[in-house]
Amino acid sequence: MNLEMKKKMADTIRFLAADMVQKANSGHPGAALGMADIFVEFSDIVRLTPHNPKFINRDRVVFSGGHATPLIYSMLYLWGFDITMDDLRNFRQLGSITPGHPEYGHTPGIEVTTGPLGQGVANAVGFAMAKKFLSNKFPEIDHKIWCFCGDGDLEEGIGYEACSIAGSEKLEDLILIYDSNNISIEGPVKPVFKDDIQKRFESQGFRVLEMNGHDYEDIKKTLIKARESDGRPSIIIAKTIIARGAVGLEGSEKTHGAPLGEEVIKKSKIAAGFDPEKTFYVPQDVLIRFRCVKEKGELFEVEWRKKARVKEIEEFFEKDFDKIDWPEFQEESIATRKSNGKILNALAKAIPSFLGGSADLAPSNNTHLDGEDDFPYGRNLHFGIREHAMGAINNAFAAYGFLPYAATFLVFSDYLRGALRIAALSSHKNYWIFTHDSIALGEDGPTHQPIEHLTAIRAIPNLYLFRPADANENVNCWKAALNINAPVVFALSRQGLENVTPKDTDLSKGAYVLREGKADITLAASGSEVSLALEVAEDIDARVVSVPCFDLLEEQPQEFKDSLFKGNVIAIEAARALEWYKYADMVIGMNSFGASGKGSEVYKHFGFSKEAILEKIGYKK
Repeated sequence: MNLEMKKKMADTIRFLAADMVQKANSGHPGAALGMADIFVEFSDIVRLTPHNPKFINRDRVVFSGGHATPLIYSMLYLWGFDITMDDLRNFRQLGSITPGHPEYGHTPGIEVTTGPLGQGVANAVGFAMAKKFLSNKFPEIDHKIWCFCGDGDLEEGIGYEACSIAGSEKLEDLILIYDSNNISIEGPVKPVFKDDIQKRFESQGFRVLEMNGHDYEDIKKTLIKARESDGRPSIIIAKTIIARGAVGLEGSEKTHGAPLGEEVIKKSKIAAGFDPEKTFYVPQDVLIRFRCVKEKGELFEVEWRKKARVKEIEEFFEKDFDKIDWPEFQEESIATRKSNGKILNALAKAIPSFLGGSADLAPSNNTHLDGEDDFPYGRNLHFGIREHAMGAINNAFAAYGFLPYAATFLVFSDYLRGALRIAALSSHKNYWIFTHDSIALGEDGPTHQPIEHLTAIRAIPNLYLFRPADANENVNCWKAALNINAPVVFALSRQGLENVTPKDTDLSKGAYVLREGKADITLAASGSEVSLALEVAEDIDARVVSVPCFDLLEEQPQEFKDSLFKGNVIAIEAARALEWYKYADMVIGMNSFGASGKGSEVYKHFGFSKEAILEKIGYKK
């Protein structure tokens, strides 16, 4: 292909992107114009299947800089994904499949939801981990993970965490393409970002390559070299000029997040030899060349299926929950983190694609899978003390097709909240094991005792938090959770809890009557406070409602809720518990941080004892 044709292809990308932003009067044209040249050569290197976007051995392409959607959608259209020119015209409009930032499950060809900077880098690391694990079982899985990122992605801490994991794990199929244009919203990045990227990534175990992002020969040579792995993850430092080709605005931060303006676009089209009056224009010879991606993808899939163990790979990803041999618990007292460990092992025995790990807390979280090797040969993942990267990697495993979990203390869920929110937004079917769920964890004190965290997690839409009262309820929570097509959080106790709930209870509605009573009082509680509610109820003959999943309860009809909460409703939860005021007349919760001391003593100190609660509700013998 001659140089003139390549330039025509790149300019087509540029003007599609510019027209999209201009018509919407909103968006980020600069990155699209700056990386257009790279995508001419990348289109010849990448292995995609637009005809079958879920083909297991496709290359994964992640745009960590999710603001670059004018480029992303332009390429998906040009490559032949199910995106029309009208979809490009409806960029950023309500109801379109071309929203302001890419959303998983919303637009064909989008692998993960990106936008919060750095998430996509960590997602790409997760994809590379998933690929490495799977290819150890099935060597015919041989795709690459390409991740386009910018200065912002590398400035965010999650990006550093994730790349540290990538280097440690030698994720040789991961290729980061760093759009190094040295511009962010406020202007040149140098005043605040002076890292030596080459040294930084070499120290993390990466192979570092460089290329001129506007020299087609250099781009092609570097991409081919990156694809031919040397056993390390790779980063390509691509030197580009933001808004390349925008007359009068090349290199300006003004192009990062605002339309170029009609006059600039017209002048730029004239300079490139395009008709300035035509918008959303794709020359036929350009479209044919880009659509070769789809044709090559169709052929690649056909040829791959001839040699691959397709049926075995499909069986690996099957999730038959009826095969689970659920554990039973005879212990008088067992922490729900410990009963949960036995449940995780039961799930792993029945579901080959169930895997996960902890942020250096597996012995405390009880998340180790017995009899399994460590990653990449086994299903025990080790993330180190990198909660946020762990969260985004958990999302990537789910998007890849696994059934993954990630674990830490509940108080440290703050460190991965960004990834947790993306999980909910994307409806990823994955699990979050958060242990040490209350002030009862004791001696570690208020820095480790979660107070506001249950309320904060319940505030995230499409995220289901289960807080089981004991081992029996823990099993029943999992039975309900597996049927939810959204992320699920388990908040689990450090301290032992006696079995006070039935073995087989349907928790699909999130709550149930555990004890009937004559008094016109309903005590509602979750987790470790359920047994306390039962103690109080014995003295006043009150009804007790266990609410292991407040989020499922919220979804139920009012008639069901009315059947639970009768008379004077008192909620008991060793947390802020503000959401309980929706149902309760009185909430016995926490109005301060915790304190250091023995768990049982801290519990009583803050009023979580039978005597203190009876006094609060005004009961006198």
